[in-house]
Amino acid sequence: MNDDSVKRSVREHYAEVARGGSSCCGPAAPGCCGPRSAGAMGEAIGYSREELSAVPEGANLGLGCGNPLALADLREGETVVDLGSGAGFDCFLAARAVGAAGRVIGVDMTPEMIERARANAAKGGLANVEFRLGEIEHLPVADASADAIISNCVINLSTDKPQVFREALRVLKAGGRLMVSDIVLLRPLPESVRGSVEAYAGCISGAMLKEDYLRAMTEAGFSEVELVGEAPYSIGSSNPDTSELAALAEVLPAADVATAAGSVVSVKVRAVKGR
Repeated sequence: MNDDSVKRSVREHYAEVARGGSSCCGPAAPGCCGPRSAGAMGEAIGYSREELSAVPEGANLGLGCGNPLALADLREGETVVDLGSGAGFDCFLAARAVGAAGRVIGVDMTPEMIERARANAAKGGLANVEFRLGEIEHLPVADASADAIISNCVINLSTDKPQVFREALRVLKAGGRLMVSDIVLLRPLPESVRGSVEAYAGCISGAMLKEDYLRAMTEAGFSEVELVGEAPYSIGSSNPDTSELAALAEVLPAADVATAAGSVVSVKVRAVKGR
């Protein structure tokens, strides 16, 4: 896999999600996710029922692996940037926290997601939220303009994660906060999984080792890098009948898929840009 082919595959995968296909963060086919709704998956990863009901219908696609807003401590009037904003779910929750005097900017590289997010914002009458087409490695956001940056299960999809962290540092004001929920690895993946485009789009094969992920934040210039939480993340967790695992096993050796399933965890990480 080269970087261009990975980006193209990821964009195509999430374009299909935006058009109404699979709501899994994974390679499964449309309709694979079993009886669990996006709302049920949202509760499972840390969102309250009140939060889930507060966003426009269609904003929650069930794609996250945690709730970065639980770490954010957002305040009235702040500017927030969401890396990989999808259909706008976390942006809309952030918009409630920062109020009319605040501003939320969602950035996503998939045109179909941007279109859906903008439609959701209009539906919800949310004037303090905007969505910009762009890559998280090259954010279409001015230097030192954000008080906080959030991201939910997206940085693992980047082909240049250190550059994502450098961009986040550039965009943050002095003292600004970075809060992410993401997928990382406890041990290296089998070669067949690491080389799988399907596993990359499914938030698996692009993930970094946990210690490398945290080190990349520090090396980018962040201080107070803190692992706030860690939880097991089954590749099939969004699907009780394990068809997400089965979909990978159709294109990869079953033993390698089982090994990968025990290597993946969900983490919550917080960091600060020094003053």
